[in-house]
Amino acid sequence: MTSMIESDLKIERAEEIKVLANEAFKANKFSQAIDLYSQAIELNGLNAVYWANRAFAHTKLEQYGSAIQDSSIAIEIDPRYSKGYYRRGAAYLAMGKFKEALKDFQQVKRICPNDPDATRKLKECEKAVQKIRFEEAIAVHESERHSVADSIDFHSIEVDAQYTGARIEGEVVTLEFVKKMMNDFKNQKHLHKRYAYQIVLETRQLLQAMPSLVDITIPDRCNFTVCGDVHGQFYDLLNIFELNGLPSEENPYLFNGDFVDRGSFSVEVILTLFALKCMCPTAMYLSRGNHESKNMNKIYGFEGEVRSKLGETFVELFAEVFCYLPLVHVINEKVFVVHGGLFSVDGVKLSDIRAIDRVCEPPEEGLMCELLWSDPQPQRGRGPSKRGVGLSFGEDVTERFLQENNLELIVRSHEVKDEGYEIEHDGKLITVFSAPNYCDQMGNKGAFIRFTAPDLKPDIVSFSAVPHPDVKPMAYANNFLRMFS
Repeated sequence: MTSMIESDLKIERAEEIKVLANEAFKANKFSQAIDLYSQAIELNGLNAVYWANRAFAHTKLEQYGSAIQDSSIAIEIDPRYSKGYYRRGAAYLAMGKFKEALKDFQQVKRICPNDPDATRKLKECEKAVQKIRFEEAIAVHESERHSVADSIDFHSIEVDAQYTGARIEGEVVTLEFVKKMMNDFKNQKHLHKRYAYQIVLETRQLLQAMPSLVDITIPDRCNFTVCGDVHGQFYDLLNIFELNGLPSEENPYLFNGDFVDRGSFSVEVILTLFALKCMCPTAMYLSRGNHESKNMNKIYGFEGEVRSKLGETFVELFAEVFCYLPLVHVINEKVFVVHGGLFSVDGVKLSDIRAIDRVCEPPEEGLMCELLWSDPQPQRGRGPSKRGVGLSFGEDVTERFLQENNLELIVRSHEVKDEGYEIEHDGKLITVFSAPNYCDQMGNKGAFIRFTAPDLKPDIVSFSAVPHPDVKPMAYANNFLRMFS
């Protein structure tokens, strides 16, 4: 009798906690919601709703691997619970796994044959899978593919007299041009394709000459700034330069991947960063992120935005140039800067990273994949990735890697943080994220890190989001994905 009363009390308490979790979710406090749903699950692990709700919160934090796990448990508990399939389908979709998503939405339709929302989403998913099959059928093999850059002669493109935007005089990208271009972008004007081609092609040439791991030397008493993900938030990028000065030889920057996607001013961001690279290569260093890839760009908006603002040829051109972005930067042989994180095996040396042939679309496993996708975890050792790609690594993994390579600190990005940064692993690892109020809904701050040689102690500056024109994030994203945003 007592155990039944205890069981009823647990179920009742779990429901109370679920209500609090739902409130946290509505307030966009997704980490808090996950903690609360976890408490409810501990009290009553046989309620499929708690697992599906936690899956939804994981999706909001881009933890698609965890979302798939939770949804699958909800389905095991109640195979007729349509939301379990729905949440899992949405997580598969966000990972670009359209065929797996299709199976789940077919199941939703079977369970809810008269639900118009389920019908609409199933149709969109079927269209996406058909498109992928068509693209696979007509795809040219890597070995037969020609560089799109080789077919472009920007000199032959006429600039009509009516064009009032920024112009590159001759072959040199100047500070004056960059300032005018940034101001034009701020006022929602476009750059002429001739100059866009010139900037992207010159950046390609500069990046091609760089190794997969770039060593940076900062002279004593000089500064160096590292920024994290910007994700197409152009007006926040302008604010970084307002707060910390424009990039120059005396004020160099490293932007640590994920320049594009989600935010709807990705073209303006990438052309600005590339133009600054052309203006002064040692003023602007650029790392590849997991979103500098065809698969992500197809889903999260950059491809659609490029097609809309610049045309089809630029879609191919950016995909090509992204393959030349370096994977890692090491500052003064002390600070290791990477977009994602560390590896599934011990003993990886800097020489192994230098030897990576990076000129390809990111693979789904191996060193390059892990550099772009992995995340730190509070527990020691290694665990599965919350994202479903890469892995999670603990403090001991960080410590060993730093020791074996005579390094002092890892700086990485890849994850939204409430203050724009987080210090973990006994101070040996810092996450920096530079897209405040991410996707116009997370309420987080952005941050950047200033280092001064020779000691390179991190000076972290947090900042808030600034207003931007009324163009919603994901405005150019895959139509199907927008249905879930």
